[in-house]
Amino acid sequence: MLKFDEALFLKLVEEEGLAFRGQIEAIVDGLAKRGYSNLFLIGAGGTIAMMYPYEYILKSSSSIEVHAEIAAEFMVMNHRRFSKDSVCIFTSVSGTTQETVAAAAYCKERGATTIALVAEPNTPLAEIVDHCITTGYEKHSFDTFFMLLYMVIFRFMHHNNEFPEYEQFTKEVALLPRAILDAVQAFDSQAEAFAIRHKDTGYHMMVGAGNLWGNTYSYAMCILEEMQWIHAKSIHAAEFFHGTLELVVEDTSVILLKGEDETRPLIERVERFAEKITKQLTVIDTKDFAMPGISETFRKHFAVSINWAVLSRISVYLEQERNHPLTLRRYYRQMEY
Repeated sequence: MLKFDEALFLKLVEEEGLAFRGQIEAIVDGLAKRGYSNLFLIGAGGTIAMMYPYEYILKSSSSIEVHAEIAAEFMVMNHRRFSKDSVCIFTSVSGTTQETVAAAAYCKERGATTIALVAEPNTPLAEIVDHCITTGYEKHSFDTFFMLLYMVIFRFMHHNNEFPEYEQFTKEVALLPRAILDAVQAFDSQAEAFAIRHKDTGYHMMVGAGNLWGNTYSYAMCILEEMQWIHAKSIHAAEFFHGTLELVVEDTSVILLKGEDETRPLIERVERFAEKITKQLTVIDTKDFAMPGISETFRKHFAVSINWAVLSRISVYLEQERNHPLTLRRYYRQMEY
């Protein structure tokens, strides 16, 4: 596969990533024993998008109060549910994202407990927070972060007497890296075909819902717009029929992300409409991937990781076909703004 080292992926995500389980459980266990009022999942850009699946999981499966907040807005909004008893969770690959670092400092100054997942050690975010899981590598960091956040969130639920299946769940989390590898291998030719077909496409609609909404938002914004300079719009499937449908014509690229949670029928409704109108419909369905050893009960949660991993294969081939490096920027971190 283009730009994919399978052995390195398994070393970083399976071998080294899973080794953080004990550290995560010790942090969450201590907080649960001490007590807390709510969880704040805080980020900017791709990292707030990363939090949306876990907000959805908690809202749909738990009584734990949770708020996913955009870092810069959170600091100015005077959130009335935030207090010194809040637990605030952050992620950052670089550990230097300006808004995220500032929000972590804001939370800590007000007495809240701060936790971060960071790839790069000895960085501002890693040094500010109370508890930091530092993976030490940028490659495949999102795959690792997704996996570790499952452990964080479901451990909180376990302590809230809402998830007695935690031990079985973590056994299946351990199978996730291999499931991801199987999925990207199975999808790779489709990713290349998409990139060849759409190398000159100037606009994409991306539609998702439920625990895949974050991926939908992130891929349109962070990959297509930021990294490829392609016009894109992320549309929630529940809102698609309130405006956006009027822009779909015969050659409109519509990308549907189908997961396996309760919102799947919302995507299927959009699919039924889009297949009548456009000849450029792409459906990426996590049900197409086997996920060996993972139970039907947990598949809907792990769909987040599988979906992001296969989308990442499209990114690699778009980079190649469009001769546009994913690292190229006009403005982001290139100038003051």
